[in-house]
Amino acid sequence: MRMKPVACALLTVVLTSQLAACGTVFYPERRGQISGQIDSGVAVLNGIGLLFYLVPGVIAFAVDFATGAIYLPDSRYSVAPEKLNNAVGADGQVDPLKLKAILQQELDLDLPLEHAQQMDRPGAAQLTALGMPPRA
Repeated sequence: MRMKPVACALLTVVLTSQLAACGTVFYPERRGQISGQIDSGVAVLNGIGLLFYLVPGVIAFAVDFATGAIYLPDSRYSVAPEKLNNAVGADGQVDPLKLKAILQQELDLDLPLEHAQQMDRPGAAQLTALGMPPRA
């Protein structure tokens, strides 16, 4: 009698884990990547899902590839958002000189940002070119 609730809970956990794509669940910050090197850990976990549950495994691969969560981040051009927040003033405006200093320190990039202008809101064409859906 006591086994029935335990079995139901275990079945719920297993099915829920298989219906969700591993990369999308474990690495939500990777969503939006277009390409890159495939994370072998995420691919193996999706493959295990494919081995035991065919349809959820295929869905896991499809979701991870569609969202880009299966790709490893390109560490050459990655800066933690917390560090980039130091370049944003209290009024929400980006200080180009602070941003340039952060990029120089973190990525060893010397970008000409002295005369950069902040856009208030990117246009739909720019977002589409970057592989991001435009916001309504």
